[in-house]
Amino acid sequence: MLSIALSAVYVFVCLFLLVVVLLQQGKGGDIAAAFGGSGSQAAFGARAGATVLTRATTVLGALFMVGAMVLAILGQRGPGSLLSGIDAPAAPAAQTEPGPAEDSADPPQ
Repeated sequence: MLSIALSAVYVFVCLFLLVVVLLQQGKGGDIAAAFGGSGSQAAFGARAGATVLTRATTVLGALFMVGAMVLAILGQRGPGSLLSGIDAPAAPAAQTEPGPAEDSADPPQ
């Protein structure tokens, strides 16, 4: 039951992380930057302060990584798979067929 709740929380974290990343504006993402005409001389664009979206990205990214590790550990310790409690079908009994030496005895001459 715990793993189901954690999986549901993890799915919501993934969806929120996706939304937050898509809402952010790229640095120098206009058409002029594509042709080398960006206004900033910095290597990665102008440095801006940490906004709410960047802080949310950091927190959600950390939750994403921790959640992935926790679910992986719970998956290793869990019951295994849906079919782990079902016994394997019994193997059919081995039938012995007569080989070429056992077909028939040679008649005495």
